Amino acid sequence: MSVSELLTPLHVKYIQSLGENKDDLTYHMTAHLRMNAVYWGLTALCIMGHKDALNREEMIEYVMSCWDEEAGGFGASPGHDAHLLPTLSAIQILTIQDAMDRLDVPRVTKYILSLQQPSGVFAGDMWGEIDTRFLYSAVNALSLLGQLHRLDVDKTVSYIERCKNFDGGFGAVIGAESHAAQVFVCTAALAILDRLDVVDEEMLPFWLAERQLPNGGLNGRPQKLEDVCYSFWVLTGLSILKKLSWIDADKLIGFILSAQDPEHGGIADRPGNQTDVFHTNFGLAGLSLLGYPGLEDLDPVYCMPAKLIESKGLRKNWEALPRRTK
Repeated sequence: MSVSELLTPLHVKYIQSLGENKDDLTYHMTAHLRMNAVYWGLTALCIMGHKDALNREEMIEYVMSCWDEEAGGFGASPGHDAHLLPTLSAIQILTIQDAMDRLDVPRVTKYILSLQQPSGVFAGDMWGEIDTRFLYSAVNALSLLGQLHRLDVDKTVSYIERCKNFDGGFGAVIGAESHAAQVFVCTAALAILDRLDVVDEEMLPFWLAERQLPNGGLNGRPQKLEDVCYSFWVLTGLSILKKLSWIDADKLIGFILSAQDPEHGGIADRPGNQTDVFHTNFGLAGLSLLGYPGLEDLDPVYCMPAKLIESKGLRKNWEALPRRTK
């Protein structure tokens, strides 16, 4: 089978196979990413229209086994300390699986809000590392929980605004260089908060469009290599700003498809490299936003099924490319 088309059945089997061998060294070395990986795998399956390929009850029980009773949030694996990243992934999984009744909303809301710093940014956990990724995680999670009204929006937006650079992009902290992933978290957070007025809508789309390289792939910063995951990080900003047409969609689709493993399934960061669930999910997410045929719509703001976000009344004014028929 040619890698010029999406190998959906292989990708479904690849995701189903992840974690089967719990004696594998790689399984234990990635424990700190486990909750995120479950979310990536579930989201990828939703995009391909195979949400039920993984056992719902087993997934929910795993999520709840990662609850940190002392902190009031979720860790990446059972026994791990709570952190904002796995807490968001847990909330996203429970939302997609219609299992929010298992969640102690007041407690997890209190945990999330406790991590906001005086500057407006959020720490990832009790140890204090700060990053706009954590700010986005908090905003996304509070929105899904229906608790966004408890956030100090002005303080949050003020921090994002101070992370904006001369090129229109955003950094991980104040003064950090622009990076496509940070552009996503900042623009998506601003979209959720209805504060896109902060974005430089002339400079930022140009900076994002310049991330496309001659081979069709996208990089995250100037002078860096292309990587499939930026198919999501870059396209989301352009989707939120309604500028997706500024990317050569056909060349990017070709690049993503060329990074597939035609034997075992999965998508790598670039052709010929080892596949992983992270790049599989974000490669599929990019294809969905580009209108690739046969895929389900993805909400670029929440990185969740678009129909689900719309059903909750949370859809923002983004645009994807029209779904192709072939």
